[in-house]
Amino acid sequence: MKKYDYILFDLDGTLTDPGEGITNSVAYVLEKNGIPVPPRQELYKFIGPPLKESFEEYYGFSPEDAYQGVITYREYFDRQGIFENKVLDGAIEGLDRLRRDGYILVLATSKPEGAALRILEKFELKRYFHFACGADLEGICTKKEDVIRYAMKTAGITDPTRAIMVGDRKHDVDGAKANGMECVGVTFGYGSREELENAGAAFIANSFDELLSFIEKN
Repeated sequence: MKKYDYILFDLDGTLTDPGEGITNSVAYVLEKNGIPVPPRQELYKFIGPPLKESFEEYYGFSPEDAYQGVITYREYFDRQGIFENKVLDGAIEGLDRLRRDGYILVLATSKPEGAALRILEKFELKRYFHFACGADLEGICTKKEDVIRYAMKTAGITDPTRAIMVGDRKHDVDGAKANGMECVGVTFGYGSREELENAGAAFIANSFDELLSFIEKN
């Protein structure tokens, strides 16, 4: 009998590469606040974690300014940044294979749920998911552990050992562990192997093929 019934997927850096759109949106916020925009690579750290926390951590925004920063971010992101994006190699084939093999696929992303659904539809990924869950716009469900808890409730997951999270950042690992779930870290996103190892990922995959191999052997 297979170990897992449910596979929860992060979106940014796990299924799609949103680097251009997210960094352009962050740069838009910095420019609006009179802050010099660093090289694009320095803004990659914004990919994955909740935005409000990232503005506070990386640029010293107050909670109020960070909240406003998220609103400003969405001005650019909702207009054009959302689709400055591309599907990662192997993602479509991998999702299709897992779905055909009988796994229940659940999206669990810190991106606002409405935006996540637009991305799934635009890049023809929605068909593979049984459930799609994201953060809210009120700031109540934004941390990864909260999103995963919400996804578990939505999908009817009562035994977290029958599910596994897949993501590219430590926040995915931490959020899964907070809900009694294991996490596979992937290195083809924006988190390093060291970051994922230190967070305690159950396994680290360098490609979708390695991810599928791990899931199917358990």
